[in-house]
Parts: sequence; C-alpha cells; structure tokens
Amino acid sequence: MPRATALERARLSEEFAALCRIRSVSGEERAIADHVTELLTALGHEVDEDDSQAVTGAGSGNLLVRIPGSGPRYVLLCAHLDTVPHERDVEPVLDDGAWVSAGDTILGADNKAAVAILLALARRYAPGAEVPPVGLELLFTAAEEVALAGAKAFDCERLRASFGYVYDHATPIGEVVIASPTYHRIEARFHGRPAHAGIRPEDGRSAVLAAALAVSAMPFGRIDAETTANVGSVHGGVGGTNVVAEHCTVLAEARSLDDAKVEAVVARIVDACHDAANDPRCACDVDIDVQRLFSGFRHTGSAPSVRAAEAALRACGYTPTRIVTGGGSDANAFAAQGFECTNLANGTERNHEPGERVTVAALERMLDVTYALIDVLGPAEEPAVPAGDTA
Repeated sequence: MPRATALERARLSEEFAALCRIRSVSGEERAIADHVTELLTALGHEVDEDDSQAVTGAGSGNLLVRIPGSGPRYVLLCAHLDTVPHERDVEPVLDDGAWVSAGDTILGADNKAAVAILLALARRYAPGAEVPPVGLELLFTAAEEVALAGAKAFDCERLRASFGYVYDHATPIGEVVIASPTYHRIEARFHGRPAHAGIRPEDGRSAVLAAALAVSAMPFGRIDAETTANVGSVHGGVGGTNVVAEHCTVLAEARSLDDAKVEAVVARIVDACHDAANDPRCACDVDIDVQRLFSGFRHTGSAPSVRAAEAALRACGYTPTRIVTGGGSDANAFAAQGFECTNLANGTERNHEPGERVTVAALERMLDVTYALIDVLGPAEEPAVPAGDTA
C-alpha cells in the first residue's frame, strides 16, 4: 500500500497549521477559499467554484477539483472550509505531539485536518506527476457549520463518483459512521404585553414567564439511545427589571436516528410552547417555526463505501468499528440527494471547544488511510473486501 513520504508528512503539518491561522468562520470563507484555490491552481489543477453562496450566505461557493485516475472509477473526498464562531485569531502550537490553540479559541481541526489531507492528495497527484489508481473528486464545501448549507446547495449530479467520504467525526481513527440523525430546529417567539413592573404588573403579560414555563415542560437531554433534545438559547426582555417583558425567544432542537421519534419530540416541544402561551399567568401569543435542517441516513454494512473504508483501515492496522452518531455532517446532505457518502472518524478531539486538538500522528495516519483507500478502490470493479466480512 502506498504511504505518505517523509516530505508529505512534514508538509501536512505545515499546511494544517497554515490553514488554522486563516479565519474561516461560517459566512467568512472567502480568504480560505482563495488560499485553497491558489494552492490548487499553482499545482496545475482546475478549480470549479459553484454559485451556491447566492443561496447559502457563505463567504464562498463550494470548490470542486477532478483528478483523473488510471481507471474509469471516481471517488468523492469532501472537507468543509468553515469553522464555528470564535473571537480571537487562532495560533496553532505543538504541545507534546499535538496541535492545539495557543489562545482561548477553537483550533479549527474541524475540518481543516481533512482540508490538509485533500491538499496533500492534490500535490501527489498533480498533473504530470503520479496518476492515482482511482479518479478523485475533491470537494471543499462552505457553510457546513450552518446546517450543512453548502453541501445542501451542491448539485451531486455533477459528480462522476458513485460514492464518497467525509472525514468529519472527532473520535478515534477506525470508527466508521453508519447512521446519523435527522435534525429539527424549533424557534418559538413569545409576544406578551409590557407594563410597569412595580406599578401595574397585573396589566402585563410576561413573555419571559411564558418562555420559562415552556422550557420547563420540554423534553431535554438524552431521550433514548437514538434521540436527544436541547434548548440552546433563551433571549428577550428589555435589559432592565422594571418592565414586564413583551418579547422572548426560545431556540431548541431535536435529533433522532428514527424519524418517527424525532417528530414526536418536536410535537412535545411545540405543545409545551402552546401550553405556556395559554397559561393564565402570562397569556401570550406565540409564533413557532420548525425547520428540518437535515435528514438522517443509515448505511448497511454491505454498502460499497463502508466495505472499502473498512478494507483500507484494516490495511493500515486498524480494527474498523461501526458506530452511530448524534451529529450531522455533509454526508447527511449528500444522502438526502441519493448520493452514498460515509463519514470516517479522523482522530481529532474536542471539536467546537477551546481545548480542541489533533495529534501529528493522527494527521499522518489519516493520510495513510486515504492512500490505502485510493489503492483499495483502484484495481477492481468492486471495492476489495477481505474474505470473511460479515457485514
């Protein structure tokens, strides 16, 4: 199996650190999209940026690079360019063999660890250099952290690949995500009546009280093994205490691997909001907006993308483990278009937290896994799967 060279390993860490220094919060992807485009163009690749930002509000469109292989098959490899919000600039530093942020910020390994790996592939398989045994479609999406907006706007009919991968799960290398949930976002806007809190409180209708009653009645946390719910934000009032609050907004979510279960939890959240608004202690109006932000997917163990990934992991010394997750990724958006895509754990840790980290070893090993995956997919009509697979 081909493996990363010493030069590729050194460049991988350098490129990863450089990517982390580029601010790319969702909606501000232009700088990193330009950086990636310049690198790819300098290597001789043609970069096709779509016009998705017109509908996503992202700072750039999605970037697609196609690299022909020695055979007719193609595989998609996808990474997202954006990060969750952070205030200070990121300064990556090495600490005991791991990349971390020097300040109180995220690192950006979600998902710049995967971006760096795709750029390493682009270098090895630049025009006029080595030809991969399978054609590669490298896709860099925008606005993934905003309910997968970039991937949703990408037209999978453009792809020549029949399946693909994202490396976007912050757990140990070897884990293969075979199921991901459907996700609903619920926004409830309570409208009450203002009044002086010390002189005429009985004339007021408190939107804050209505919101509090609603939240206290909502399902919360882990509902069962497949289902979760959360209230992420409550905001309203007037910034003082002497006015009965006229407005208050609650943002909640529900997720489940089972569509019927998530619909039931959403219904409970909506009912809690209506019941609170009708409570005589506050008697508010309420407007409720429910959005299905992405749909879930479930792979069978015999799915080509799963079997090929497991073969590559075994070739690199890992024992594959099939897992389900409560998180979403671009794989959900592609699955909704009927395109098979598998999310592979990439060894990053503590994503979306100031303590986010990734070891140099994890970066290098995922590059090795990627080269093994390319090799597995190249020579045969079907992905090579070791005998005795019991998928």
